[in-house]
Amino acid sequence: MPLLSAHPPHPARRVSRPSRLTVASLAAALVAALLVLLPSTAATAAPTLLSQGKPATASSSEGAGTPASAAVDGNNGTRWSSQFADPQWIQVDLGAAAQLSQVVLRWETAAAKAYRVELSTDGANWSTAYSTANGTGGVQTHDITGTARYVRVYGTQRTTGYGYSLWEFQVYGTGGTGPQLPGGGDLGPNVIVFDPSTPNIQAKLDEVFAQQESAQFGSGRYQFLFKPGTYNGLNAQIGFYTSISGLGLSPDDTTINGDVTVDAGWFGGNATQNFWRSAENLALNPVNGTDRWAVSQAAPFRRMHVKGGLNLAPSGYGWSSGGFIADSKIDGQVGNYSQQQWYTRDSSIGGWSNGVWNQVFSGTVGAPAQSFPEPRYTTLDTTPVSREKPFLYLDGSEYKVFVPAKRTNARGTSWGNGAPQGSSIPLSQFYVVKPGTSAATMNQALAQGLHLLFTPGVYHVNQTIQVNRADTVVLGLGLATIIPDNGVTAMKVGDVDGVKLAGFLVDAGQVNSPSLLEVGPAGTTTDHAANPTTVQDVFIRVGGAGAGKATVGMVINNHDTIVDHTWIWRADHGDGVGWETNRSDYGFRVNGDDVLATGLFVEHFNKYDVEWNGERGRTIFFQNEKAYDAPNQAAIQNGSVKGYAAYKVADSVNTHEGWGLGSYCYYNVDPTIRQDHGFQVPVKPGVKFHDILVVSLGGNGQYEHVINNTGAPTSGTSTTPSTVVSFP
Repeated sequence: MPLLSAHPPHPARRVSRPSRLTVASLAAALVAALLVLLPSTAATAAPTLLSQGKPATASSSEGAGTPASAAVDGNNGTRWSSQFADPQWIQVDLGAAAQLSQVVLRWETAAAKAYRVELSTDGANWSTAYSTANGTGGVQTHDITGTARYVRVYGTQRTTGYGYSLWEFQVYGTGGTGPQLPGGGDLGPNVIVFDPSTPNIQAKLDEVFAQQESAQFGSGRYQFLFKPGTYNGLNAQIGFYTSISGLGLSPDDTTINGDVTVDAGWFGGNATQNFWRSAENLALNPVNGTDRWAVSQAAPFRRMHVKGGLNLAPSGYGWSSGGFIADSKIDGQVGNYSQQQWYTRDSSIGGWSNGVWNQVFSGTVGAPAQSFPEPRYTTLDTTPVSREKPFLYLDGSEYKVFVPAKRTNARGTSWGNGAPQGSSIPLSQFYVVKPGTSAATMNQALAQGLHLLFTPGVYHVNQTIQVNRADTVVLGLGLATIIPDNGVTAMKVGDVDGVKLAGFLVDAGQVNSPSLLEVGPAGTTTDHAANPTTVQDVFIRVGGAGAGKATVGMVINNHDTIVDHTWIWRADHGDGVGWETNRSDYGFRVNGDDVLATGLFVEHFNKYDVEWNGERGRTIFFQNEKAYDAPNQAAIQNGSVKGYAAYKVADSVNTHEGWGLGSYCYYNVDPTIRQDHGFQVPVKPGVKFHDILVVSLGGNGQYEHVINNTGAPTSGTSTTPSTVVSFP
C-alpha cells in the first residue's frame, strides 16, 4: 500500500505417459479382472463402496498424470503411481469414521510385494489391518475389520524397479458410525440482519463501527444483511472486517436512502490502510448526491447501484491506494481523485474523473477512452471471461446462495437486463461454519456433499480443508479468516470443475506453511474451460496480526482458473513484521494454463511477488510494491540481476499477455537499493504487455528499467512513473 504521493478453442492438453503394461501383464490383468467377476467365498456380505471420489493423498507421484486422486476415481483406466523408491504410501480420507469390511487393490504391473493396509481415526496414529511380504499384484481383495476414517496402503518393497502403481484403491464398509452433519441453520451472532421495521438500525451500525473503525488487526468480524425493502436516513460507516449486503436477487430490491461510507478519520485523513471490508448488492440514494468509498486494497465494491456519484477519496483528498469495483452501476460520476490505482470491471458508470498512476477498465460502459500514458487510462471494451461472485439472498423467507453464470466477452452488469443468469443453492445444502468448528468437521461436511458457508469469525485449522467435489461453493461472510496451524496448507482444491471460493481471508500461522491456498494438484492436465474454478475476494496475509510464515501465498495449478480480485500481502506494518520474522518468498504462483487474473494485487514478498509458469496466462490490472524492509542490496540480489522482479514470466512460456500493470518500490531500510526492473519476461512474439509502469516512492530505492532492459530508470524523489506503452 503506497504511503507517499497523491498520486480460440484450447489446444490439446499434455497427456500422461502410457502405462508400462506388456502383453503378458495385459493377459494377467484380464485373468484377474475375470476372477473378480466370480463370487468370493471369503468376502463378507454386501459392503458399500466408501472411498470413491474421496480426498486422496500420497507420499509422492511419479508425474502429473498419475495423482493419488486417480486411484479413487472409479476409472480403471487412470492410476496413481509413485516415485521409484521405498517406502511409499497412498491414503484416502473417507470423511467420517466408518465400520470397514474390505479393501480391493487393483495393481498395475508396478505392484507391491510387501505392504500393509493401515487404519486411522485421526490421520496420525495408525494400526495394521492387513500385511503381506508376498504380494503378487493383480487384483487383491482383503477382508478387514475395524472402524476408521483414514485408510492407507503402505508399501515397503516393490515387484519392479518402477514405483508403486494402483489403478484403483477401493475401501468398503457399512458407512459412518456417527450422525450425518446437518445443512442450514442460523447464521450466528455476528451476522446482523435488518428489515425495514427493525428499530434502531443506525445505533447498531454505529456500535459496530465504533469497535471496528481502527481495529486493523483485531479479531472482530461482522456481516450486515439488509432484507429487501427501503431504508431511510442511514449512514452505514464500514470499518475493518465488516461487510454490508442486500438480500435481494437484484441490488434494486434493497434501497438505502442514505450512504454506505468509508472515510479515513481514524488515520488522519490517510486512506492507504483502509483494507478488509466490502459492500455488495445494494441500491443507494446518497444524501448529498455522492457516496464516499475511500478504500485501499481488499475492499471490494460489488453489485452496487449508486443513484448518484461515487467519491473514492477521503475527506480532505488525502492519500489513497485502492481498489476494485465490479458488476456495479454508478449513475453519476466516479471521482477518483487521489487513488493511485483502481480497477473497474463489467460495470456501468456515468463518468470518471482524474487518474494518478494506473486506472484500468474492462467491460465498463462509460469508461474513459484508452489513453495511457497520459492520462493513465487502460480500457478494454470487454472482459474475456468472468463469473460474478456468489452471494446470499432471500427467496421469500428461505436463504439461498445465488451462483451467477459464466460470461464471455462481458460488458456491463450481470443484473441490469432482467433476471440474472445463474443458479440458486438453498442454505440447507451448506454446512454453516461457526467459530470453533474444526477442520475435520469442515472436511466431513464437504465429503458429505455439502457446500461451506463461513460465518464471521477467526478459524484455526490443524489440517487442510479439502475441496474435492465439482461445483462446490465455499463462501465467507464478514471477512471470515482461516489460520493454518502446524504448517499445513489452509485449503486445497481438487482437479475438478467449477469450484467457487469467495469472500474470506487466509492468514499465515506461526509455523511456515508451504502454501496457504492451492487450487488444483501439481501437474494436472485436465481442461476446465467449460466450467472454470473462480477465486474471488479471497485475500492472503502473512504477518501483521502476528508473526506468520508461508513459502508461497497462493498457488494456481488447475487450468482455466479465474482469479477475480485478490490481495496477497506480506505485511509491512503491524505485529510480527520483519525481513525474516514474516518470511514469505513468493506471493502468487501460476502453474496452470489459460489462467486469467482480473484485479491482481500482490505486495512485499521476499523474492518474486508473481511467478507465472503456465501458458496463455492473462492479467488485467496488477498492483505491486516490492518489500519495504529489504536490509540491503545483497538481500535481494538474484544472481547477476539486481532485485527479484515483481512479475516474472518463466522463460519456458510462449504466450502471455497483460494490461495495466504497475510496480512501486519503497526501500525505507536501505534507500540505495536498485531494482533492475519491475517485470521480467521472455522475449517472444506471443508474450505481450500493454501499459506498464514502475514508480519510486519518494526516492526510496530506484528501478533501472520497467520491463527487462526496456524503459527509462526512475530517479529523484518526485514519484514520477516510468512507463512503457507496449512490449515488445
